[in-house]
Amino acid sequence: MNLALRTTLGCTEAVISDDGGLKQFYQVADILSSDFKIKFSNKEDDFDTIDWEFRYKGQNLTLHYNIYNGISIFPTKTRDAMNKENKAVVELANNLDVRLFNADQRNIA
Repeated sequence: MNLALRTTLGCTEAVISDDGGLKQFYQVADILSSDFKIKFSNKEDDFDTIDWEFRYKGQNLTLHYNIYNGISIFPTKTRDAMNKENKAVVELANNLDVRLFNADQRNIA
């Protein structure tokens, strides 16, 4: 996984995979649930987009999947996001990056 950060939404968005598929989305959701004890509170599943909201260290974030743009995490309020929400995205994405890398290494061996 090559973590990338962008701000095109008006907040910090951590791109987990710009070409990730549905299987990888569920892998990320599983890691968030099991390793970070995250519970998804609002799940919106459309034909080509999935948005699952959750709280991380008191901040409201969204795990996002789109068949064209891949998988990312960003503050739920996007343009109205506060600095602490943007920082939470970066922190979570960095920790998630390590776990996904380790999971990939286990699958190779």
